[in-house]
Amino acid sequence: MARELANEPGNTLTPREFARRTAALASDAGVDVEILDERQIEGLGMGLLLGVARGSAEPPRLVVFRYNPPGAPEKPVLGLVGKGITFDTGGISIKPAEKMEQMKDDMAGGAAVACAMRAIALLKAPMRVIGVVPTTENMPGGRAIKPGDVLKSASGKTVEVINTDAEGRLILADGLWYAKQLGATHLVDVATLTGAVVVALGKITSGLFGSPEAWVDRVRRTADRAGDRSWPLPLFDEYRDQIKSDIADMMNTGGRAAGSITAAMFLKEFVDGVPWVHMDIAGTAWAEEPKPYLPKGPSGVAVRTLAALAFEKLDG
Repeated sequence: MARELANEPGNTLTPREFARRTAALASDAGVDVEILDERQIEGLGMGLLLGVARGSAEPPRLVVFRYNPPGAPEKPVLGLVGKGITFDTGGISIKPAEKMEQMKDDMAGGAAVACAMRAIALLKAPMRVIGVVPTTENMPGGRAIKPGDVLKSASGKTVEVINTDAEGRLILADGLWYAKQLGATHLVDVATLTGAVVVALGKITSGLFGSPEAWVDRVRRTADRAGDRSWPLPLFDEYRDQIKSDIADMMNTGGRAAGSITAAMFLKEFVDGVPWVHMDIAGTAWAEEPKPYLPKGPSGVAVRTLAALAFEKLDG
């Protein structure tokens, strides 16, 4: 299901259609699902998600999944957040034309979360799980955000937009904040976030970032058992300097150097100390060549890892 969603053309899998389909596949398995429209998103103060959506004629959506098995303790609560950009042109900071057609898969993280929620319910996991998928297009329309604009997040922090193609981290920031508001005690976000992680790890391995180290290691070991190769990269405090802004709380990109790390540092600003892991699947979400174990095209990466985490013994 995750592969099929990521392979769907952007003209048919719009944010509203993506929300409808993911809601249907999860609710069919017994997951409670709510779809928030642009007015409700505005009511939550999600200026980052709304900012990215401004350039598109298609309105954004926020899909919220809740799995509450009978007898499950109040805590821990696993929170899964997935990037749901149904097509990414780069916005005003437009991408090169070559291979832009593949940007229909920029919602692979959101698909992984939705399909993991379905698997978790079908497998009757013992833990409470929340899923949050912000979904929109990133388009260069007349109302699109521009480099130099400042957006206010739902958490209240302000962001100077340096590059509109660094949009995934913007919508994830509001999604992470909301998952925490809903009661998540442990967070994992999944996103086709940076080309820099492909330079670092290629098409074989997903990048892992987060804190504390014990939670990152737990996710890495779970991913390894599930068949999703991943490897941790550092988040030293000094990397925060690269996203400092003169006019806002932070910038949305720190430049080319350590690009995947500074993207993760940006997300870390919105988790407020909750155990959190960011999984950058930009290199692993799409197979350029067929393998004996994987056809060419979308891979469905992270579905198995996220589902397996719902069976781990987490600290309450």
